[in-house]
Formats: sequence, C-alpha cells, structure tokens
Amino acid sequence: MEMPHTGAPDDGLNVKRYLVLIASLIFMIVGTGSIYFLVVALKLISAEFEWPRTIPSIAYSLQYFGGGVGGIFMGWVLDRLGMAIPAFVGASMIGGGALLTTYISNEWQLFFIYGVMMGLLGRSALFSPLTANITRWFEHKRGMAVGIVGSGQALAGALWPPIFNHTFGIYGWRETSFWYGVFTLATLLPLCLVLRMRAPAAAIAPALAKRPAGAKPLILSPRRMQITLCFASIGCCVAMSLPLAHLVSHVSDLGYDAARGAEILSLMLTCAAVASFFGVGFLSGRFGGLKAIFVFSMAQMIFLFALAFVTDLTSLYIVGALFGLGYGGILPCYPIIVREFLPAAEAGRRTGLVILCAGGGMALGAWLGGVSVDLTGSYQLGFIIGALFNLANLLIISSLIVRARLQLAEA
Repeated sequence: MEMPHTGAPDDGLNVKRYLVLIASLIFMIVGTGSIYFLVVALKLISAEFEWPRTIPSIAYSLQYFGGGVGGIFMGWVLDRLGMAIPAFVGASMIGGGALLTTYISNEWQLFFIYGVMMGLLGRSALFSPLTANITRWFEHKRGMAVGIVGSGQALAGALWPPIFNHTFGIYGWRETSFWYGVFTLATLLPLCLVLRMRAPAAAIAPALAKRPAGAKPLILSPRRMQITLCFASIGCCVAMSLPLAHLVSHVSDLGYDAARGAEILSLMLTCAAVASFFGVGFLSGRFGGLKAIFVFSMAQMIFLFALAFVTDLTSLYIVGALFGLGYGGILPCYPIIVREFLPAAEAGRRTGLVILCAGGGMALGAWLGGVSVDLTGSYQLGFIIGALFNLANLLIISSLIVRARLQLAEA
C-alpha cells in the first residue's frame, strides 16, 4: 500500500531556501552601505584633507574594481566550497575596513582600505557570489530570486545615504564610519551561519551538468559569449556609476542643499529596488534575460542623458526616479543570462568575470565624473560620455538578441 506524501521534506527545503534568500538580501543591503558612505562623504573628505574630488573618487573606483577582481576568486570558491568562506571574509573585511576608515590620515590609507579590504576582500563577497548562490536554490523562480537579492544594492542606496547624511551632521564622518563598522560586523557575521548552508543535491544536480535541461540554445561559443557579456557590462556600468558616485555632489553644485541630493539619491535607489525586486523576475521570466536587460539599459541611457541637462529641483527628482527604474534591473540580469547561455557548473566564476568587468566600468565612470568636474566645473560632460558608453552596451545586447532570434528561426 502506497503511503501518503506528507510534503514535510519539501517544506523543510522551502524554509531553508527562503532563509538563504532573506539572509542574502540583508547581507547585500548592509554590505553595500560601504559604497554609499563614500558617496555621501565625498565632499567632506575632500574638504578636510584639501584634496581634489578625484582622490575619493579613485577610492570609490578601487572598491568597485577590487570587488570585481576578488569576485572571480570568490565565485571559484563558491563553485567548490559553497558560500561560507566568501560570506565570512566579506563580512570581516567590510566591517573592519569601516572601523579603520575612522583613523585615515592620507590618501594611501584610504586607497588600501577601500581597494583591498572593502573591495578585493569585501565587496567581492556581495553581488557575484550571492546571486550565483541563490540560483542554485531557486531553479524554477530564478529570475525572481536573483532580482530580490540584487535589489539589496538599490535598497542600500535608499537606506544608507539619508542615514549617513544625518549622522555626519551630528557625529562627523569618522565616528559614523566607526559605528557603521560595528553594525556591519554585528549583523553580517551571524548571517554567515545561514549562508553556509549548501543547496541540497536535488537542487544542485542541474547545476552540475554542462548544459542543463531548459538552458537556452547557444548563440555563441561559451568563450565568445563570456567576452561579449564582459564588454557589455563595461558600457552599462560606466553610465550607471556616474550618478551613483556623484549625484549628491552634482545636486549640491547646482546650488541645492546636500540633503536634497541625498533625498534624490535615495528616491533613485528606491525606484531601482522596485525595478530589481519586481521587474527583473517578470521581464526575464517572460522574455528572457537579454530582452530584459535591453529594456532596463535603454531607460538608463535616456535618463542619464536627461540628467546632464535638467537643473530645477523637481526635474531632478523625476529624472532621478526614472533613471533608478532603468538602472535597478541591469546587474541582476547578468547572472540570469549566464545561467541561460553558459555552463551552469561554472556560474560562480563566470558571473564573477562579468562583474569584474562591470566593476571596471563602475570604476571608470566614477573617475570620469571626478575628472569632468575638476576640468569643467560640472558633471555635464561626464554624464554625456556615460550615455555614449551606455549606447555601446545597447548595441552589443541588440546583436545578441538578433543572433538568438536568427538561431531560433533556423531551428
């Protein structure tokens, strides 16, 4: 006689699955605060040390670039050993780096903390490993899960700039950095106990195949597809990083209070979180990762170009919000595309390679913004150049969509 199925094992797996999802989202939100600390503190740090804005812009760039380089190694560790080591190292380095930022006295200390500790060893444990790891827990709702975890970056941007702007006025940037470091260690280290859980064999099995069932047909060789995605990520991320790194300073330079800049950045990132949380899963599930990223990237380009020309406060709020709706869905689409078109057993390190190039684009964009304002006195030129880089991204993604359509027609 066949025994009735109780569903208890599935219930237990679902509990673990959503615990990992929630822990990944919180880890992303708290860890990404390190980026927005420097965004809000950029003018304060420059003024205290009498540095050009290029100096803290370089530190911001180094964190993105270091995170990209380290993300390849963290992805490799994830593919072999799971999320435990990346999570522990990342939590320790971001929290420890924030504590040490309190005591900096020259630019080289700032570069080391943000480039090595909080970038190479800290930020590297965030986007690439967390999104690649969650795809192994959610085979059937992959886009939704990646979108939720990816939204942590934007939610961090909505949460942290107003907090930092407020606490800077009361305690100063140094003491704020100290308490952010304490909070990071107290929050993220316990989450490592959740993230150390491995996806069960049934969930991992599809990822062990070179071409799992349900994967998209190859439109390029894996090597050429990897290279193409890497170049595409540079274009969109140069554009993406310009407002992320410089919006608060840009609004201040236009003659408005710094608090207004923090509010616009927070609104922009709230909209980005909405796009990532809801839009990525919907668009990628219905149309695939390539078409989803095309929609988001087009919106980002249009409203970055608009940001170069609007000057009144109401328009800044509106354009900032619309830019956020575009930018928020871009990065979460890359892990989805990697899983659709590349060997799934290599998802961690292949996602890491794409995010490395994305980090290079973010670093280049942040640097261009600093150079633009130092040379011309405004960010307008930097925003226009960023929109042109975004156009290159759209051309690359369009070519992949056309290739996929032609291959489908031939099949």
